[in-house]
Amino acid sequence: MTPRPGLDEQGFIAREGSPARVPPVFRSVVGAARDRITDLFGERLHSAYLYGSIPRGTARVGRSDLDLLLALREEPTEADRAAARALDDGLDAEFEQIDGAGTLLVSRAQVLSELERHDLGWFVACLCTPLLGEDLAGHLPRYRPDSLLARETNGDLDLCLPRWRRLIAEATAPGAPAGAVRVRVRGISRRLVRTGFTLVMPRWQGWTSDLYEMAGAFAAYYPEWGPRMAEAAALGLRPTDDPAVLRAFLRPHVEELGSWMAGEYARVHGVKAPRPE
Repeated sequence: MTPRPGLDEQGFIAREGSPARVPPVFRSVVGAARDRITDLFGERLHSAYLYGSIPRGTARVGRSDLDLLLALREEPTEADRAAARALDDGLDAEFEQIDGAGTLLVSRAQVLSELERHDLGWFVACLCTPLLGEDLAGHLPRYRPDSLLARETNGDLDLCLPRWRRLIAEATAPGAPAGAVRVRVRGISRRLVRTGFTLVMPRWQGWTSDLYEMAGAFAAYYPEWGPRMAEAAALGLRPTDDPAVLRAFLRPHVEELGSWMAGEYARVHGVKAPRPE
């Protein structure tokens, strides 16, 4: 039997990226990031990973961002977060190939915790490509595209919706940083699409990170919402700096999709286990 997309022959989600898939034009960015991470975090660093379109080999010059995840040996401090912001700003300013850089800081203990086993742990094991240090995937289980994984990855959309109102207000306020609107358009759009996809993932029985493919899988089960999800996929891939587009996420027809999806998610998969504030 031919495995479904994104799965190995045993039906587990296959790790989607690799260093060999990094397009040549982005290799200088990745090399610089590797060197600077070592300089900034030294012995505090347990391991570093790439994720997103660059290690998948689908990145587009001038449009894709560089996504990094750093697992520290201890809990990240404010000084660590400041160092990560400086890393992101420096890479974004120096390399025209990328449209921004973003670094997630976590601890080794957090990745391997029982609470994060089917959320952050799955993310590291399946969606992250090792860059430095010991690969934490060796301490984590294999994952199937089941209801448990769906719930623990995206079963908290209802908590995101109020937060998005604040983020949109901040990004569209006078004096907001350059690029803030584009960052929020991209982030909110992608979260909507990924939540829609994981809602249907156990029925679709596969995995993909392609936003259009995600939107199409969702639409196959909920065709009435298909056009709106396709719009979100397009914005996730080609975000805009237009504040009107970002404010449109607050319009009733878009909020209706988010509210409906949060309720349907809870009905089908249940509610994600709460996290500490």
